[in-house]
This record gives sequence, structure tokens and C-alpha cells, in this order.
Amino acid sequence: MADVARLAGVSSQTVSRVSNGYAGVNEETRQQVLAAMKELGYRPNSAARALKRGEFRTIGVITFTLSTTGNVRTLEAIATSAAAEGYAVTLLPVALPTQDEVRGAFSRLEELAVDAVIVIMEVHLLDAATVTLPPHVQVVVVDSDAGSHYTVVDTDQSGGTRTAVQHLLDLGHLTVWHLAGPEDSFAAQRRADAWHGALTDAGRPAPPVVRGDWSAESGYRAGLELAAQEDCTAVFAANDQMALGLLRALHERGRRVPEDVSVIGFDDIPEASSFLPPLTTLHQDFAEVGRLCVQAVLRKMRRDGPQRGTTLVPTRLVLRDSTAPPPGGGAGEG
Repeated sequence: MADVARLAGVSSQTVSRVSNGYAGVNEETRQQVLAAMKELGYRPNSAARALKRGEFRTIGVITFTLSTTGNVRTLEAIATSAAAEGYAVTLLPVALPTQDEVRGAFSRLEELAVDAVIVIMEVHLLDAATVTLPPHVQVVVVDSDAGSHYTVVDTDQSGGTRTAVQHLLDLGHLTVWHLAGPEDSFAAQRRADAWHGALTDAGRPAPPVVRGDWSAESGYRAGLELAAQEDCTAVFAANDQMALGLLRALHERGRRVPEDVSVIGFDDIPEASSFLPPLTTLHQDFAEVGRLCVQAVLRKMRRDGPQRGTTLVPTRLVLRDSTAPPPGGGAGEG
């Protein structure tokens, strides 16, 4: 640093301010310092800076799967939001969501020097108290029902589902069938519960749940079952990938969408508008979820935010061409 200061003709303090990205250095001086750094091959020692400041400017992310659209897009949003705040992200995928695996993941993250952790935990663990997180680590959890114990950020699964079901009932469908996600998924359970509650509140019968595993292939298999139900005129799929498989199954069985069967999804993946027909779905604001996760974990690090509670990000119904009134005109017609 002293060599850079001599070459640039500035003080060591100015070099320090430039290398740490602080404001208050005019642009001409900043460029002189940067040029001197380049000429001398100087790179700031991030470990030394971390020790001096008492922070590593890194957020750890633990996730149990990268196979679902929601987890991947949430991770992308977290990384983008963290970078905007001057933080890096260290990702640690965990093969099995068990207490030992989670404990091991936190140990490895501590060795990698992170300031806080965001856990993308889709499965029912925290809410079942089978997994506990280290009390000394600042943690924010995504997609869980653990707000009474941790800080949680999630999409409004229930509100979005009720909007979807109500849209189909308002079109005149007597009831709505549900293509649900896997039983161990918190999001899938929340959507299934809200679907059932919306039908109950409307005084409509709830058909048997047909279940998939989030994949298009599982949606196709479930779709073959649903296509055989002659009284099935509307289906709420718990995600867009399963809705895609459902559309294929209905097409193969001669059930037209939306003339014979209306289909609505959840996620609003980029490809949803290119389905045939374009898919009506619930838009999840993954960017906002990621931003709120980063903001929440930074507040916890600074001790100026809540230590527990749930923040919900609203969904938005995106109307396309896969929903319409049922054959025969609806509930009020014979």
C-alpha cells in the first residue's frame, strides 16, 4: 500500500479508501491510485480487511435442491441483491435435509468465513422442529413455516392460490381439481391447504388431490389421470412445469384447453407465455424475495431488525389463454 501511495503521489489513507470503495475521493485521484495499483500488481488483501473490519462481506446460502425453478430463481435474486450491497455469496448445496447435514453445512460455512446465512429450505423441517439452526449465527429462512422461531421471507402461497381458485370459480366452474406438489414440500402443502380452503369457503366440493413432484413428467402422468375424469373442467397446478405436462396429457386425450378444461399454474416461468395455449398463472416476484432476504439478514447483522417473524411477498395473477368458462356455460346453467 505504501508503494502504491508513493507512485500515485497520495497518502496511504487515500489508497485504503480507494481499495475499500469508499466515497470522498475525487475521480482524478481515484484513477491515479487505480493506475498505480495496476502497474505494481497490487491487490487488496480481503482477509486482512475482514479482520480489521470484523466482517467478511460474504453471505452464505444453504439450499437442499437446485432442481426447482423457485430455488434457482431465488438464489439468483439473492446473489444479485447481495452484489448490489457489496457482498459476495458462498453457496453450499446440501444433499439430505437432516440435522447432521445442516449442522455440517453451518460448520463448513464458518470455515469459509461468512457473516450470515440464508437458508432456502423448501421441505418440512424447521416447522417440524427436527432441524435447529445455530443460535449464534444470523439466519434468514426462505420458504418455511418457521416464523415463530426465525426470520422468514416467502411468497404469499395462500393468497396466490386463493386468487387462482377464485378466478376459475368466477368463470363458472363448479369446482377446481388440484395437481399438487410433493408432500414434503412446505410450498406444496400451503398451496394445497389454500386450494381446499377456498373451495370450502365457496361451498364447493373438493375433488381428490392428484400429486406430482414439480416436474413436467409428473404433471403428464397426473394429467392422464385427470383427463379421464369427465367432470374435470378446471385444474389448478401447483407449478408451471407440472402444468406443462398436464397440457400435453390433456391434448393427447382429446381434452381441449381451455374449451373443455381450464388450466392455471403457479410461478410464471419465462416459458409460460410460450406454452400451447399460453398459460394463465400466478407470478412470483423472486427478485423481491431475494432482495428482502438480503435486507433482512443485513439488518440482523446490524442488530436493527426483528429476530423472528414472516414477511410475505404478494403474487399477481397473469391472465393468458388457458382459462375460460366451462363447457355449457358454467354453474348457473344446466
